[in-house]
Amino acid sequence: MSEPGLNVLLLAGKFEVRASSAYTIRLATHLPEHAVRPRIVCSDASRIDPGIRNHLPLDVYEHLTTPLWGRLPLEALRRELLLNPPDLIHIQSALMYRTGVKLARLLRRPCVMSVAASPPRNIRLSEVGRQCARVIAISEAVRDDLIRNNRVRSDRIIVIPSGVDVPDLSTAGEILAPRRAPVVGTAGPLEISKGIRYFIEAAARIQRTHPDVEFLISGSGPEEHHLRRLVRDSGLAGKVTFVSSLYDFQRSITALDLFCLPSLQQGLGTTMLEAMALGRPVIASQVGGVDSIVTDGVTGLIVPPSDSVRLADRICELLDDPLRAKRIGEAGRQLVKENFQVGKMVEQTAGLYRDIMIESGIDLTKKKSPAKAKPKAKSRK
Repeated sequence: MSEPGLNVLLLAGKFEVRASSAYTIRLATHLPEHAVRPRIVCSDASRIDPGIRNHLPLDVYEHLTTPLWGRLPLEALRRELLLNPPDLIHIQSALMYRTGVKLARLLRRPCVMSVAASPPRNIRLSEVGRQCARVIAISEAVRDDLIRNNRVRSDRIIVIPSGVDVPDLSTAGEILAPRRAPVVGTAGPLEISKGIRYFIEAAARIQRTHPDVEFLISGSGPEEHHLRRLVRDSGLAGKVTFVSSLYDFQRSITALDLFCLPSLQQGLGTTMLEAMALGRPVIASQVGGVDSIVTDGVTGLIVPPSDSVRLADRICELLDDPLRAKRIGEAGRQLVKENFQVGKMVEQTAGLYRDIMIESGIDLTKKKSPAKAKPKAKSRK
C-alpha cells in the first residue's frame, strides 16, 4: 500500500546561482519519490536552466518579496491557494520568513523553514519557534547560531544536512594530469563573506613558485567588479578566468584540479560537497559547518579564514603531491556518498513533513497519494 500523499508548497524568493537555490530544485525534483507533490512559488526563476525549469512545478509571482508591492501578489497567491490549499508550507530561507509565516496563517496551514546560514540582522527569528512547526538547520553550526544568536527554541530545530548528487566519474577527468596546466578554482556568489579576495591574494603568491598554474573564479555578485580589478592590480590578468554567466557550478567544478572554499562564514559548504562528489580535493576555511565535512589531511585541507598565505601554502602542498591530492579527493567523494547524498536529505525532509502533519492532528490515512505533478511555469505580476 502506497504512503498517503502530501501537497507541499516550497516558498522561495529569487532564484540565484547559489547553493540555497539548488537545494530547492533538488527537493522539488526528488520529493515525488516519497509521495510528496511539491509546488514551487518564487519571485524570479530567470536564473534556472530552462531545461530544468520546464520540468519543475513552478509558479512565478513577481514582486512577491518587494515591500508594499508584495501585498498584491501575496493576496493573489492566497486566493489561488484557497481553491486547492497545500497541506504544508516549506519556507526555503530566512529571507522568506515573514512572507511564509503570513501565508501559513492566512491559509491555516503548518509551516517549516530551512536556514542555510546566519540570518541577516534585519530578520528577527526569536518568534520562529511559535510560528513554525520546525526549523531545518543544514548543519550543527547553523543550529548553534540559531539558538545562541537568534534565541530559537532548541526543540524546534532539526539538523538535516544538504545533499548533492554523486555523479559517475567517467567524464570528470583526471586531476593534476601530467603535461597539462593545473587549474585551481572556487565557485559561489561573489560576496564579501565568501572571501574570494583571499583566494586571489593566494593565487598571486602561488604564481611566484608555480607559474604554470591557472585559476578559475565561478559565480557572480556584487563584488565582481572589485575582484576583477584586484586580479588586474595583482598582475594576474592572464592567469585568472572569471565565469559568471552560468546556471550552476558543476561544469566549472569539473574543469578544476583543486577546489578552494575561502569563506569567512559558511553554513555548511554545499558547493564544496559538489566538488568532493566529483573527486576534487578541497582546501577550505575552518568556519561554520566546514568541520562537519572536512577532516584535515583526510577528506580535505583546512586553513584559517582570511589567511591568504596559509591558503597558498596548502594549495601548493597538493600541487606538489598529486598522489596525495588524489587520495584526499577519493576520500572526500566517499564521505559524500556515505553522508551527504541528496536522497538521504529528501527522505529525512519528507519524513519531517509527515511528523508535522501528525502533530497538527491531520489524519494522513485519509489522504490520497498524489498524482504525478504536471510541470508548469506561470508568471504573475
